[in-house]
Amino acid sequence: MTVLAGFSAAGRGAAPVELAAQIARTTGEPVVAAAVIERRLPARTDPIEDEYVDAVAVRTERALHAAVDGLPGAGVTVEVAQAQSIPRGLTDLAAKHAASVVTVGSSSAGLAGRVSLGAVTDRLVHAAAVPVAIAPRGYRSSGRPVTRLSAAYGGKADANGLIEAAAALAGAWDVPLRIVSFSVHGPGAMFGASVSDAAEELIVRRWQAAMSARIELRLGQARSTVSLADVEVAAGTGADWRAAVENASWQPGELLLLGSGAAGQAQQVFLGTAAARIVRNSPVPVMIVPRPEATERIA
Repeated sequence: MTVLAGFSAAGRGAAPVELAAQIARTTGEPVVAAAVIERRLPARTDPIEDEYVDAVAVRTERALHAAVDGLPGAGVTVEVAQAQSIPRGLTDLAAKHAASVVTVGSSSAGLAGRVSLGAVTDRLVHAAAVPVAIAPRGYRSSGRPVTRLSAAYGGKADANGLIEAAAALAGAWDVPLRIVSFSVHGPGAMFGASVSDAAEELIVRRWQAAMSARIELRLGQARSTVSLADVEVAAGTGADWRAAVENASWQPGELLLLGSGAAGQAQQVFLGTAAARIVRNSPVPVMIVPRPEATERIA
C-alpha cells in the first residue's frame, strides 16, 4: 500500500506532498508524489502537442523533486502521468500503486490555512472509493506524524459507519481518537429571537448531552469489532459554522475525518451540506472517508 500525493502540474504548492509525508510517517507506507498532465488520449500524431506536453512534463517533474527534497522521514517516489483529466489520472494512479489514501491540496482561490475544494478536488472527492485527504492551503506538517484523529459526528453520514471506520483507522495508525459534534447556535439563529440567553444555553447543554449519549452508544457498538482505548467526546458550538469548528480545540498534527453523506452512491464519497461547511472552516487537514461498502481502490 502507498500514500498517493496528487501534485498540481501548475506547481501551486507542496501542501499535498507535506500531508502525504505526514501520513506516511504515521503508517510507515511509501509515498508516491504524482502529477497528471491533461491531454487527448489516445495520443494523436501532433508534433506541436507532443512538444508542449514534453515541456510541461519536464517542468512538472522538476517542481515535484523540489517539493519532496528535504521532507523528513519519508521515502518519496516521483511520477508524472498523462490522462484525459486530472481526476481520472489520479484514479488510475491510485489503482496502479494500491493507494490507501490520496492527498490533494486546496484551491488557490481559498483562504490561507483553510480547506477549499477546487473543481478538480471536488470531482475526485465525489468519485473516490478510498479516503481522500485535503490539505489546507499552504499547509506544512513541520515533520510531525499524525497526532490525533477527530471524527465529525452528526447528520446523515452517521448511517455510513464513520465511528466504526474512524476507530479502525485510529487502531491501525496507533493514534488517539476523538469524536466531535458541531452545531450552530447563534443568538436567535436557531431558536428565535425571543429565546433568552439562559434558555438557549440550556438547550445547547441538552443537545450536547444527547449527542454524547448517542456517540457513546455507537462507540459501544464499535468496540464489539474494534479494540478501542479511551475515546474523547467533544463538541464545537458557535454563532456560525466557522466559530463552531474553531471552538472544538485543535492540536498540531491532527486530522479531521468526515464520512460520506447518505445521498452518496455505493463505493463513493459524497459530501452533504453540513459536511461541506465543516470542510470549508477546518483549520486542520480533512480526510473524507468513503462508505463501508467501498472497495480499497478508487473506482
